[in-house]
Amino acid sequence: QVQLVESGGGLVQAGDSLTLSCAASGRTSSTYTMAWFRQAPGKEREFVAIISESGGITYYADSVKGRFTISRDNAKNMVYLHMNSLKPEDTAVYYCAADSRQRIASSSRYYDYWGQGTQVTVSS
Repeated sequence: QVQLVESGGGLVQAGDSLTLSCAASGRTSSTYTMAWFRQAPGKEREFVAIISESGGITYYADSVKGRFTISRDNAKNMVYLHMNSLKPEDTAVYYCAADSRQRIASSSRYYDYWGQGTQVTVSS
């Protein structure tokens, strides 16, 4: 069993930067593929970024490519989402997710474990 706890959300202005953190508990969490998703009010949950268990593979949604960076520290069981040049359309609840089968997938249905989410609000 893996538990995920996100933190770092908040209210920022357009153009600002913010880093989200995801703390993973569980003995094998460092072997899981990890990803960030987000859900804006009235919209479906969407993929943001993914990182392989080793950190060697990363993949981003087109909407955040070049602005967001996903990283992980397996020794600390932490995953991060560094967000730069934030836009109002980045406003959403951001969720950390884990896939125990180590797939590289952007569909939320492949993820076994989810955090409770952290709110990011970007004002214009």
